[in-house]
Amino acid sequence: MWLSRLIVYSYPMSVDLTAVFKPVPEGFIAFVEELPGANAQGATMDEARTNLLEAVALVLQANRELAEEELANADVIRERFRLSA
Repeated sequence: MWLSRLIVYSYPMSVDLTAVFKPVPEGFIAFVEELPGANAQGATMDEARTNLLEAVALVLQANRELAEEELANADVIRERFRLSA
């Protein structure tokens, strides 16, 4: 299950992002302004919000895996990065 892989790679952090919900005849579409690729939909706003949380987790996980593959044999320094505005 993908959730168990997310737990392995997740880091505690708090970042405020902007979720946008647009009503459409089928319900709502949703996206995160600051995170390209984080899009979702749902019959209700609550469902769209839940689906958007999953989409954000999947985008972050996919980006992390791509970076790990690209840097597999590279000499790099990794450190925690805290974002505060």
